[in-house]
Amino acid sequence: MDIGISKKERARIAQGLSHLLADSYTLYLMTHNFHWNVKGPMFNTLHLMFMGQYTEQWNALDLIAERIRALDFPAPGTYKEFVKLASIKEVDGVPKAAEMIRLLVAAQEATARTARGLLPIADKANDQPTMDLLTQRLDVHEKTAWMLRSLLEE
Repeated sequence: MDIGISKKERARIAQGLSHLLADSYTLYLMTHNFHWNVKGPMFNTLHLMFMGQYTEQWNALDLIAERIRALDFPAPGTYKEFVKLASIKEVDGVPKAAEMIRLLVAAQEATARTARGLLPIADKANDQPTMDLLTQRLDVHEKTAWMLRSLLEE
């Protein structure tokens, strides 16, 4: 394979993207879980908001995995791999709505940090497609975290 990025650089980028995929999948699953289980006075608002968020997240998973494959590395695809690679920890039980929001803010921010940490590696390798993907993901995660945080304001 000769796309102008060395195998060593592609491997580093693919590894970083694997961490991003794991965080993204964990965030997706957390958001979908909260969509199913939210209750209380903000039920309708949160139920619909979470659905929009998990749908967007689901679509992003494929983009991240396909970028890993385009770099000629296997994409992780099991819970076991995701648990090892993710910086986000799974949630036990069913938290109350406000705690769901706090947990999602933290998970959105963690996913943004994972994406941002990969930017210098992709930039150094002159990997514009990965940089574009990361920039798009950062925009979504930072905006979503802001919107969720606004729900916690009194």
